[in-house]
Amino acid sequence: MSDRLKILPQYLLPQQRLTALAGRIARARGGAMTTRLIRWFVTRYGVDMSEAAVPDIAGYATFNDFFTRALAPGARPIAPADFVCPVDGAISQFGAIDDHHILQAKGHRFTTTQLVGGDAALAARFRHGSFANLYLSPRDYHRLHMPCDGELRRMIYVPGALFSVNPLTARGVPNLFARNERVVCVFDSPDHKTFVMVLVGATIVGSMATAWHGVVNPRRTNRPSEWDYAPGEVVLKQGEEMGRFLLGSTIVMLFEPGVITFNEDWAPERKVRLGEVMGRRP
Repeated sequence: MSDRLKILPQYLLPQQRLTALAGRIARARGGAMTTRLIRWFVTRYGVDMSEAAVPDIAGYATFNDFFTRALAPGARPIAPADFVCPVDGAISQFGAIDDHHILQAKGHRFTTTQLVGGDAALAARFRHGSFANLYLSPRDYHRLHMPCDGELRRMIYVPGALFSVNPLTARGVPNLFARNERVVCVFDSPDHKTFVMVLVGATIVGSMATAWHGVVNPRRTNRPSEWDYAPGEVVLKQGEEMGRFLLGSTIVMLFEPGVITFNEDWAPERKVRLGEVMGRRP
C-alpha cells in the first residue's frame, strides 16, 4: 500500500474535534483513571521514566503534567558548541535551503514563505540558508530548549490543518509543515543573526505553549495572531526552555546563510537528544 493510501483516513477524520477531545482528556484530573492512562502510555511507547524529575507515574495529576514532565537534573548536559540540539527526537530532514525551498521528504518541498505564514520579507532572510526538521515521537521528552542564545522579536500563530507529523505522513502529505497549525518564533542572536523556531501542531496535539506566553492556541481560530516584543523583553540563553508540546509534534528551525555547519554525524532518521552538538559556525 502506498504512503498516500495509508494516510487517506487523515483527510476524512474530524481533526479539530478529535484534537479538542484529546485536549480535554489530557487536562482532566481523573485520579486513578489518569494514572492508568499514563501507565498504559508508558508501557505502549516505552517511555523511560528513570530520566524524569518525578519518576513515579502516580505523581502526575493530569496526562498533560506527565507528557510535559521535567527531566531530572543533569539528565541532558549541554555540549560546549555554537549550536545544540533543542529537543529529544529524530531528524526528519536538515541541510541547505534550496533558494527558498525546504525538503520535507523525498518528492515533497515547501517554501520558507509558506512556513512562516506568508511573510515574504522574513522568509527572504533565510534564502540559501539552512534548516532542520526534528520530529518528537510520543515517547520523547516534550519540552523545547534554545539551540543558542536568542532575543525574541516576534511570535506568529498561523492556523492550519492538524495532520499527524510522523514520518509516514511527512512522505504522503504535500506541504505538511507549512500546512499544519504552527507557532513561529523569531529570535535575534548576538552571534548567529536572526533565526526562527517553528512549533508545528498535529492531530491530538492539545496545544503549543511558550515559556514567555503560556498556551498560544487555547481556542483554535481561522485567523492568524501576532505579538511583537521589545528589546530585552524576552532573552533566553542556550539550553533554556523555550516551549513545550502538549502531545507530540515537530519543530522546524531556519538559519541565515553562512551561520551554521551541521554536525557531521547527523543524518535523516537519526535519533537526537537535547543538548548534543547540532552544529558550529563555519
